[in-house]
Amino acid sequence: MSPKATSKSSKLPFVIINFAMTADGKIAFSKDHFTPFGSERDRTHMMELRATADALLSGARTVHVTHTVLGNGGSKFRRQRLKNKLREFPLRIIASGAGSIDPNSEIFKERFSPIIILTTERIPRKKLEAFRAVAEVAIFGKKELDFPAAFRWLRKQWKVRRLLCEGGGELHDALIHADLVNELHLTICPKIFGGRNAPTIADSKKSFKLADAKRFQLVSMKENQGELFAVFASK
Repeated sequence: MSPKATSKSSKLPFVIINFAMTADGKIAFSKDHFTPFGSERDRTHMMELRATADALLSGARTVHVTHTVLGNGGSKFRRQRLKNKLREFPLRIIASGAGSIDPNSEIFKERFSPIIILTTERIPRKKLEAFRAVAEVAIFGKKELDFPAAFRWLRKQWKVRRLLCEGGGELHDALIHADLVNELHLTICPKIFGGRNAPTIADSKKSFKLADAKRFQLVSMKENQGELFAVFASK
């Protein structure tokens, strides 16, 4: 979990995905409802990872459902960030292709660090004006977010060298299939949710052939009170 790890490309951030999932690969009961199911150790692991990142990225639905403000985790992790020669609070980034998040969401009320909204030309003008009052808005793409271009911009304009993505499944899927993910941190919990429509860690809108599968290699795996903490690196 070294904060010194950087992307192979000097033009892109080193991108980490971190998420807890059940033994059957689910990350929630439904896309519109989330109840934390990981342990306290899983929560601490998330904050430890945040303390190594210049910026945190989350999808609009995840921000809405979890009510996250993408903070630094408190004084302990603030000290870790300073030790890692990072700013006290991470840059906060929300991905929303159509600007679906509410401008009155809790995250916009917390002003401890800048917020950037990555969106597309699909965003309605009224939403665009409302968001510009509470965040910086950057448009990349006409209908779909152009994440490679957005990440190059984040690296150049905001000096983002390490970017931690915390969901949801559709965002993970887009980043993985754009070959932007360098590392996966997965907490595998001893629970079974089931549910044909329950979201997974890479909730693709379309099916892929085996030959198209993105491949990762196991770097480490540790067990703690029945949970497995696995780290995978992209090949």
